[in-house]
Amino acid sequence: MRASYRLYPLIALGLLAGASIWLERLSRVDETRPAAVSSDTPDFIAENTRIVGFGQDGEQRYALVANRLTHLPASDRTMVDAPRLELDNQGRRLTIHATSGEVASGAERVDFRGDVVAWRAAAPGGAEMTFRSEHLTVWPDDHRAETQQALKLTQGATTAEALGMRADNLFGTLDLVGQARVQIPRRQGSKS
Repeated sequence: MRASYRLYPLIALGLLAGASIWLERLSRVDETRPAAVSSDTPDFIAENTRIVGFGQDGEQRYALVANRLTHLPASDRTMVDAPRLELDNQGRRLTIHATSGEVASGAERVDFRGDVVAWRAAAPGGAEMTFRSEHLTVWPDDHRAETQQALKLTQGATTAEALGMRADNLFGTLDLVGQARVQIPRRQGSKS
């Protein structure tokens, strides 16, 4: 009888070991499950969006409109389809649109790609301005823009072409880079 009394702890340990093995197999991750979602998977997608940026004075500085917006959380980038950026600068509107684009984290920079067209309303007594290229990077809050792609600018009858450009105050000051050509028409009535 004494021998059977000593077996109870061994039997209890055996039952605990068996229950542990059973629980481990029950909770084991099935290796046939699909892999975890990759870091390039979007965390949200929105259709027909409008993002508005305000200055410290509370005034609207820009609006970014897109047909589709896709946010990638791993890089905190936002991809946009058919983006249109509208900026108001000193009472004149500048509108930029393209086939696609990418908005950096915090919306501090927007890269426009594919058939980029920018249009700025005319200053009093001046002509409107049109910009065309395949790429344009814009910093909306800093009112800066640049491209390292071929471009064409038109303002009235004046045209300029170059292999790149840097602009401060969004086309207030322009630096044309690489093989720049500017055609300025003669004024009527000027003598040779």
